[in-house]
Amino acid sequence: MNSAALARTAYRQSAVIAPSERTVEYRAFAQITGQLATAEQDESHEGFLKLCHAVQQNRRLWGILAADAAANGNGLPDALRGQIVSLADFTWKHSVKVLRKEADAQPLIDINTAIMRGLRGAEDEG
Repeated sequence: MNSAALARTAYRQSAVIAPSERTVEYRAFAQITGQLATAEQDESHEGFLKLCHAVQQNRRLWGILAADAAANGNGLPDALRGQIVSLADFTWKHSVKVLRKEADAQPLIDINTAIMRGLRGAEDEG
């Protein structure tokens, strides 16, 4: 088998193994949302520390999404890009309240769950 044939075979195999972008995004949201939900229920000091970590992870995820949405060349419709940036802004501001113990994490969980439903629906369609 020549090198070109080997490359095609390897590419085909990696394409089958590699998850789609939406699947990767869904998994990131699912993991972080699960951490938020679990930590939100734990009223101990350790639970609050876990909540702080989950909130930071969530802020990081939303920061990545906002930066991607705002980037030149992003193929999403302008309205959707604006909504993503607005949600990221809300998430950032609400996270500060959670970290100060001025609010609970449920709105963050709700937003992430809605995004996950959208990603799952898009995955089912695609």
